[in-house]
Parts: sequence; structure tokens; C-alpha cells
Amino acid sequence: MASEKQQISQPSKGKATLVTQLVEKLRAAILSGEFRPGDRLPSEAQMTQDYEVSRTVIREAVAALKSDGLVEPRQGAGVFVLALPTPVSLPFQNVDSARVSSVIELLELRIAVEIEAAALAAQRRSPQQEETILSRHRDLFMLIEAGQPTVEADFALHLAIAEATNNPRFPEFLSMIGRSVIPRAVLNDSSDPALQHSYLSQIHQEHAAIVEAISNGDDVAARAAMKLHLRGSLSRYRSAHQRSLMKI
Repeated sequence: MASEKQQISQPSKGKATLVTQLVEKLRAAILSGEFRPGDRLPSEAQMTQDYEVSRTVIREAVAALKSDGLVEPRQGAGVFVLALPTPVSLPFQNVDSARVSSVIELLELRIAVEIEAAALAAQRRSPQQEETILSRHRDLFMLIEAGQPTVEADFALHLAIAEATNNPRFPEFLSMIGRSVIPRAVLNDSSDPALQHSYLSQIHQEHAAIVEAISNGDDVAARAAMKLHLRGSLSRYRSAHQRSLMKI
């Protein structure tokens, strides 16, 4: 404890720094199990002696720990450690791109969002955003023709369309899902280069219809083309799912 006293009680440190240091020490003690749920923290008098800080610093540190949900002051009884909060489960963190059923769930959600994104992009895209969409589409085509991996380029095209809505929630949504929403291996497991190229050429044609409609400012056609593309993907995934079930 002597080293802790020396660290916290440096005379050159301001009160805010002392509070921060004490908060970190007490938080570490709680998270490490030194103080367990239900335990009472040492009294103010004891902590002022242990850490050589004022009661004001102690109270502010306790207030910070309370706001973090780590402790609970009880009138006349002291400050007690609470059970550690359950970690919040973030959306789309348990998506398994190797499971076709998991990808189908995401595709159904994408259909609801990206159809409208395509329409809004057709209405709102700036000249620079339109050029970005065209460039991403060309990049994808070049990779297809070269027989190179296309997942990153495919995702970049969809992201460019989402950004062209000029509504930041659309690209946020796609970024939150991540590139795993385009798991080529699940669908295109053929070792035949001709079949692979045929499949990717179909995807390119569907993308081309979307891009052309957006470039023409035709929101109706953009919506229809994106719907055709994503519903086609959904149909292909469902077929892949059925094939996987038949192999079991």
C-alpha cells in the first residue's frame, strides 16, 4: 500500500488527477475481485489514511464509481460493491458467415434497408458520389475479369451507394454488419473457374442495373434493380441452404 500512497499523493498533481488515479485503483480492485459484490469499501477515514487524499477526493471517486454502476452508497451503512454489469451484446456480433441460415437473416434485413438506399442514392447523389459509385463498379468488374477476390470490392460498391443517400445511418448500418454479409465461399463453392466466372458475371450485371438507375436519377428503377439483386441473392442462398441440408 505504501507505493499506492506515494503514487496518489504526489503534491504536484491536481485534485482531478488524484480523483482519476483513485477511481482507477478502486475500479481495478473491484474488477480483480479484491472487492467482491456485496463487500463494503473501506470508510472515508480509512481511505484518506490509506491513499493520503482528502475526503473530497474520496467522495468524488466514489461518485464516479457509482455512475459506472460498480458501487452503491447506502445511507449510514457505507459504500458497497455491486455485481458487475452484464456485458451488452452488440448487434451483428454473433453472425456466422459459414452458416447459410445466418446469412439469410442478414439478407432479409438488407433487402428492407438497401432497396430504399438505392432509391435515395438516385435522388440525392452528388456528382462526386456518383463518380465514386461508377469507380467502385469498374473496380469490381476488373477483379472479376482478372479472377481475383471480389468481396472487398463488392462491399465497397454497396457502401458507396449507402453513402450517396447522404443519410449517415445507411453506411453505418452496412459498416456494422461488415463484409461478412458477402461470404462468396458459401454460395460459390465450385472449383470450376467457368462456373465461378458465370456466377460473378451475373452479380456484375445486377450491379450494373443498379448503378445505371442511380446514375440516371431514376429512383423507381434503382429500387427495382436493388430488389432484384438482393432477392436473387436471397434465392441463391436459400438454394445453397437446401443443398447443405441434403448433404447431412
